[in-house]
Amino acid sequence: MTQEKHIVGGSGWFHLCLTIGMMIVAPIIFIVSIATGPILPMLAIPLFVVSLIWCNGFFTIQPNESCLMTFFGPYMGTVREAGFYWVNPFYNKRKISLRAQNLEGSKLKVNDKRGNPIEIAVVIVWRVDNTAAASFDVQNVEKYVHIQSESAVRHLAGAYAYDHGSGDDADRTELTLRESTEEVAATLLAELRERLHKAGVEVDEARITHLAYAPEIASVMLRRQQAEAIIAARQKIVHGAVSMVEMALNELSEKNIVELDPERKAAMVNNLLVILCGESEARPVLNAGTLYGG
Repeated sequence: MTQEKHIVGGSGWFHLCLTIGMMIVAPIIFIVSIATGPILPMLAIPLFVVSLIWCNGFFTIQPNESCLMTFFGPYMGTVREAGFYWVNPFYNKRKISLRAQNLEGSKLKVNDKRGNPIEIAVVIVWRVDNTAAASFDVQNVEKYVHIQSESAVRHLAGAYAYDHGSGDDADRTELTLRESTEEVAATLLAELRERLHKAGVEVDEARITHLAYAPEIASVMLRRQQAEAIIAARQKIVHGAVSMVEMALNELSEKNIVELDPERKAAMVNNLLVILCGESEARPVLNAGTLYGG
C-alpha cells in the first residue's frame, strides 16, 4: 500500500504579496526602460512572465480536505491542514475530501446460511484516511468501496441464518441476522475495514437497514412464524393452567373444604383446564343435586 507523505505548503499570503510586487515592478521597469535603454525591457518581460507562472502555485484547503501533489509523475506529498498555501507552480494539485461519506447499499437478494433467499441492505459510513493509497492503489475509490461493500454483505449473509428456525433441535444460542444485530454489525464492520484498508479507506460504521425474506417465501415464513407464536402462547397458557389447578387442589386439601375421590378430582381438573385453556368464555352449569348425585 502506498504510504502518505505529509508536507507543509508555503505561506500563501507571503507569496501573494511577492507576486503582486512582481506584477507592479515589471511595468514600472518597462516604462523606465523606454528612457534609459534597451536592457531593462529584457528584465521586465521575464519578471512579468514569472509573476504569472507564480500564480499557479496558490491553493486553499477547507477543513476536512486535503491536497495531493505530484511533480511530473512522482508523488511529492499531501497537505492536510486548512489554510491558504503556495507550492511549486509546476506541481499537479488534486484535492481529496476527508469528510465522512454515506454509502446506502441497494437491496441484495442472497441466500442465508440455511439456503433461504433473503433481501438485505446496509448503510456504511466511510472516509479517506490515506490519500496516496486512495489515489494510486485503486482506479476509483468510490466504485471500489461500493463493490467491496456489496461483496462483504453477500459473504455476511451466507455466514449467518436469518433466524433460529423452528423445532426443538434449533440452536437458540446461534447468532442470527434478525436477532443478533450488534454482533452482526461488528462482524460486518471488521470485514469492511480489512477489505478497504488497502485502498486507504477507514470505515466508521456499518449497519443493516433492511432485512426480510425474499417475496417468493415471505408468505410461507410468515405462516411459520405465526404458528410458532401460537404454539409458544399455548405452552404458556397450559403451564399456567396446570399451576392454577394444582394450587386449587392443594388449597382444598389443606383447608379441608371438601374431600374429593380420584374420579371427582379428575372431573374437576378436566373442567378447570377446559375453562382456563379454552378460547371462548365458559358457561357454567349449576348442579342442583348433591355432590355425588344427579
